[in-house]
Amino acid sequence: NMFLPTPGTVLETTYRMSLDGSLFYHTLTSAKVVILGFIVSSLIAVPLGLWMGTYRAVQAPLEPLVNFIRYLPVTSFVPLFILWIGIGIEQRVAVIFFGTFFQQLVMISDCARSVSRDLVNASYTLGTKRSEAVWHVIFPAALPAILDTLRVTMGWAWTYLVVAELVAASSGLGYISLKAMRGFQVDVIFMAIAAIGLLGLITDTAFRILRARVAPWAP
Repeated sequence: NMFLPTPGTVLETTYRMSLDGSLFYHTLTSAKVVILGFIVSSLIAVPLGLWMGTYRAVQAPLEPLVNFIRYLPVTSFVPLFILWIGIGIEQRVAVIFFGTFFQQLVMISDCARSVSRDLVNASYTLGTKRSEAVWHVIFPAALPAILDTLRVTMGWAWTYLVVAELVAASSGLGYISLKAMRGFQVDVIFMAIAAIGLLGLITDTAFRILRARVAPWAP
């Protein structure tokens, strides 16, 4: 029972921590870290990815560098982020950002490149400038694929949460999971894992609903 608690024990722990408010507090802290990191990453990756996928002059210097960085292990940068940024929510947000940004950039660039050239060329014949085509033709056409990319990378962002809260965190689901490990509180660990999975499922569903509303024509 110590190393593999029953579902009932995990539910009991969940109920107990829900009553005293600690589960809500740690969940809110983790959600804040993941959502902030993801939003900052997406706000930069979407426009830059569109430009990478449209302009060879942007793609040529950036793509090799991005492809190199995206294979670097996120965990190895945690000590560096602590040295550069310090201990606090900024360091945890930086981990989420680093884990998702470069993946998003490559995938969104591919989304832009997959837009039909006939569609883009047709806009040029109508007098559309290339910079205008990025936002008025390529972006709308690639929007369903971009939303799918954001949905997938949001799932990855949740998987980096424990890494983000590995060092110097004082709250969050990753923090209580690591703290529980030291005290052999396996029920708390299972509860934290389930909570992260549930949050990931909620955000995944939210993106599916958003895609259906924003791009109803897409299969």
